[in-house]
Amino acid sequence: MTAVRSLVYLLGQIISAILIDLIVLLTIPLSRNLRDRVISSWAKFNIWTLRVVCGLKYRVKGLENIPDQPTIIISNHQSAWETLCFQLLFPPLSFVLKRQLLWIPFFGWGLAAYSPVAIDRTKKIRALDQLIKQGKRRLEQGRWLVIYPEGTRMLPDHPGKFQIGGAMIAAKTGAPILPVAHNAGVFWPKKSFLKFPGTIDVVIGPAINTEGRKAREINAQAEKWIKNKMSELPMKKAEADSHI
Repeated sequence: MTAVRSLVYLLGQIISAILIDLIVLLTIPLSRNLRDRVISSWAKFNIWTLRVVCGLKYRVKGLENIPDQPTIIISNHQSAWETLCFQLLFPPLSFVLKRQLLWIPFFGWGLAAYSPVAIDRTKKIRALDQLIKQGKRRLEQGRWLVIYPEGTRMLPDHPGKFQIGGAMIAAKTGAPILPVAHNAGVFWPKKSFLKFPGTIDVVIGPAINTEGRKAREINAQAEKWIKNKMSELPMKKAEADSHI
């Protein structure tokens, strides 16, 4: 049944993505706020469908830690789920992503309309420069940044080393960093279309002050908090089931 339900969700995700991207294209001449609301409606639909069709729910701790100013969200990366849910939890976001994703028909068009920070990872020095310049511009526009410092999706029990790009933006702008830890990969595994029923845990930590601090120090603090919190969350399906 998990495979059947996952297939139903996948079909709904694809069809809804095509429809919402067509609507987004029509909103381009209009206000950015309207465009953001249209795009976030797709995320809401997906989260709702995951709950109804796949039995995949979530719970959040630490909502009181969300600042009232443009912030850099630093999070571990395990699946596509967090890119959807974060749109429901935080103000209008700009995701840091590979420029090549914008070339994907329909999906890429929707991403482009969401004012992302698109970088060319094949050129590391230039990519870091792009990240800092575009990230600073998005913060100045009042948008929040979402950065996955591991660079790619990781297995729940094998977190990756945190890259320093997000911390460098914070050091140059003074924008606070909001650390977020979750275990979405337990239920929506990497490189799998299967979505298992259960409850994903999301924990939002206290904002990290970055004024006058060095990037390496900021990055180390964010990485330590996230990985410590991850160690407290169930990182295997059996553990998650017993945790509930």
